[in-house]
Amino acid sequence: MNGNISSSGQSESIPLEVQSVEVEPEVQSPNEGATYFEFIYSQSVLYLRETLDHIVLLILIYTLLCLVLYKLLFHRFGRWMKVIRKSRLPANSKRALLVTAHPDDESMFFGPTILELRRQDCRVFLLCLSEGNFNQQGNVRRQELWDACESLGIKPEDITLLNATHLQDDPALEWKTVTIANQILKHLEALDANLLITFDKNGISGHPNHCAIYHATASLCLAGLVPSKCKVLTLESVNLCRKYISILDLPITLLLSTNWSVLSWQSRLAVQNAMRLHRSQMVWFRKLYIRFSRYMVINSLREINQSDVEFEILDS
Repeated sequence: MNGNISSSGQSESIPLEVQSVEVEPEVQSPNEGATYFEFIYSQSVLYLRETLDHIVLLILIYTLLCLVLYKLLFHRFGRWMKVIRKSRLPANSKRALLVTAHPDDESMFFGPTILELRRQDCRVFLLCLSEGNFNQQGNVRRQELWDACESLGIKPEDITLLNATHLQDDPALEWKTVTIANQILKHLEALDANLLITFDKNGISGHPNHCAIYHATASLCLAGLVPSKCKVLTLESVNLCRKYISILDLPITLLLSTNWSVLSWQSRLAVQNAMRLHRSQMVWFRKLYIRFSRYMVINSLREINQSDVEFEILDS
């Protein structure tokens, strides 16, 4: 007989146990996560590589444009067609006064302007307001200034080097605006100059002595003391990138500037050699400056007058 049937003939119910089965969430394998991040990484690298290729291509095109423009400046075809000019300075300038703060400023910053003015038979006078005695090398720097100016075509008798106690080479020393303005005005009148050239308000390198000369010049313009026949040009300061790309700054200069002077590659050597005559200043970073700075080959200048200074004051 079947063991599940009792003696009374009734079947016994057997309780059924229902077991709940917990379903665990699907876990992503480590290999799938790694594959996802590898995809993101590969796409990022590809995007960066394409972007870099475009940047390199743009740099090559811009460099080629600069070289073509520079070549046209000094090629007979470019001069004949009058497409672009290698210089644009005030016409009929016969006597120019250049005002600087230290020996070597004339070569480090104003070389292209000096050479272009001399090429136009303009007599250039230099007023240097200090002998650069910050490191007690005043006597040495005085002779270096004379040698450098001679190489740039400035006559020794046209150089004035001041050694005043209140105008010493020192970034921490405040140069009085009135003192500088009096010196500039005195030399303008004595020399009968019809062109005044100096730093702009940022002083190219931001040196306080450079900026002080601009403020003195601006005060003369504002007061109407600059002779009416004399034009005032200030050398434009540029950002760090433009400052060290040499002739690659040429298109920007031609687009943004109203007065400029650009030297040929051969003439540029004359400015570099003049700067090297300031031997006491030839530390490593100035050697790099000589090689890469735009101021060795390009000067861009802005003409200022009384209304410009008034607007500048209102805008500040």
